[in-house]
Order: sequence, then structure tokens, then C-alpha cells
Amino acid sequence: MRKENQSRVSEFLLLGLPIRPDQQAVFFILFLVLYLTTVLGNLLIILLIRLDSSLHTPMYFFLSHLAFTDVSFSSVTVPKMLKNMQTHDQSIPYAGCITQMYFFIFFTDLDNFLLTAMAYDRYVAICHPLYYTTIMTEERCILLVAVSWILSCTSALSHTLLLAQLSFCADNTVTHFFCDLAALLKLSCSNTSINEWAIFTVGVAVITLPLICILISYGCIGATILKVPSTKGMCKALSTCGSHLSVVSLYYGTIIGLYFFPSSSTSSNNDIVASMMYTMVVTPLLNPFIYSLRNRDMKGALEKFFNRATVSS
Repeated sequence: MRKENQSRVSEFLLLGLPIRPDQQAVFFILFLVLYLTTVLGNLLIILLIRLDSSLHTPMYFFLSHLAFTDVSFSSVTVPKMLKNMQTHDQSIPYAGCITQMYFFIFFTDLDNFLLTAMAYDRYVAICHPLYYTTIMTEERCILLVAVSWILSCTSALSHTLLLAQLSFCADNTVTHFFCDLAALLKLSCSNTSINEWAIFTVGVAVITLPLICILISYGCIGATILKVPSTKGMCKALSTCGSHLSVVSLYYGTIIGLYFFPSSSTSSNNDIVASMMYTMVVTPLLNPFIYSLRNRDMKGALEKFFNRATVSS
């Protein structure tokens, strides 16, 4: 298509979730409650780690960053979706759409890298316990988080800059509830082969490689645990990584279920709902509950927090 026949779009229209108009109010309340629970639950984890000195360890340092990432991850898309459901205004400015896509990719990648850093922490704690304090120093923990932020920013920026080079023509309707990169590429009237190549290569780097590192870490952890002579020692070793393993299984299980085993339905509606419930809400929502219910230190810190609040009131 000739450049003079192309018109640069100033906004996009988000179709939203495949919900009937008479069900909008019910789903609005449901998603609002889930979102608020997600935010409050993860903020509570950050507060507990901040206030309780016994939680000032590398594992909880990474957990506080993961909780912050989960809050941000949900806040990138859910508030805009709730606003659209309430006002029935589906428009989003071009700049706002690109910004939303950037931060969605950024916090998705950051989740991957933080889970990898936590797996490394558990590997050192179980496989090299005598050297744990000398390996997992405060400086190294800060370095791991800083590298995670830099790599995530680089990945998201690469996709954003490549997308900004594309032209969008008459069709500006995004068949999703947020500005998804794949949905935006379908609307472009430019050649998107470079973008698709970037999705494949960068996707391998930020999803597959961290997953491989996590699997290797837990392979070494499993081999070490099998060498523990006593059942009590084995259970203690397992308890130190049980919460993280649950979160990893939930997170990557969701990604595999959504992208490698898609719905057999000819419509993408089921996949959009699944993306909303699991990638946007359920995973960030369940993380604080998993760490609170499965972790003795977190439960102890939670009890002390509520006891302190009760006494002060």
C-alpha cells in the first residue's frame, strides 16, 4: 500500500471481554474484587517483609520485588478494562496503547527473571548451605534484581520501538481487552516479519532460557535432597522451596496451557477469558496466598502484624 493512502491512527478500540451486556455489571464487580484482593494481598506481603526483621533475607527480598511486579502487572491492564466496562468507552489513544503494551511486556519478563533469581537462591541454600551467606550477599541480590529490570526493559523496549515503525491503516479495532502485541501486529498494514522474528528470538531469551535455568536449579536441588539420609532433613529441604515451586508451576503452567495448548474452539473468546483470569488476575492473586499459607515465616510475621494492630487499636 502506498504511503499516501495510509492514515495514521490516533486511537484504538478495545473490544474487551466476550461478555453479554446484561452480564457486564456482575463481571465488573467480580473483576474489581479480584483486582483489589490482588493488590492488597501483594502489598501486605511487601509490608510484612518491610516490618519484620526476620524476613530480611535474600529469599524475601526477591519475594517483595515479585509482589511489587504482580501488583504492577495487574494494574497495567485491569483498571483500564474496568473503566471501559463501566463507561462503555472502548477507545484508547495510540500513545496509551503503546505504553500499555510496553509495560505489559516489561512486567511479564520481569516476573520470569525474578522467579529465576529466586530459583538460584533456593539452589544455593540447599546445594551449598555452608557458603550461602557468602554467595547470596546483599550486593549480589541487588545486582540480580537490577539485571532483571535492565533485561526486562531492553526486551520491552525492543518490541515497542519495532512496533512504532509500523503503519496502521483503516482498521483500529483490537480484538482483546488490552493492547496485546500480537493483536496489534494483525492490524498493521506494514511488513511485520521483523516484529515476528523479534517475538520469537526475544521470547526464547526471556521465557525459555529462564525456565531452563529454573529446571536445572531444581534438578540439582532434587539430586541433593535425595542424598539427605533422614526423612526430617528431606522434608525441611523441600519446605524451603515448596512455595516458590508452586508459584513457578502455576505461572509456567498457565503460559504453556494458553500458548502451547490453545482452545480447540474456532472462536478466540475462551482464550481471551483464560488470559484474563489466569495471566492477569489468578496468578498474581494466588501468589500471596501461596506464600502465606505454605510458609511458616510468613504466617508468623502475619500473626505478629495482626497482634500488633489489635493491641494498638
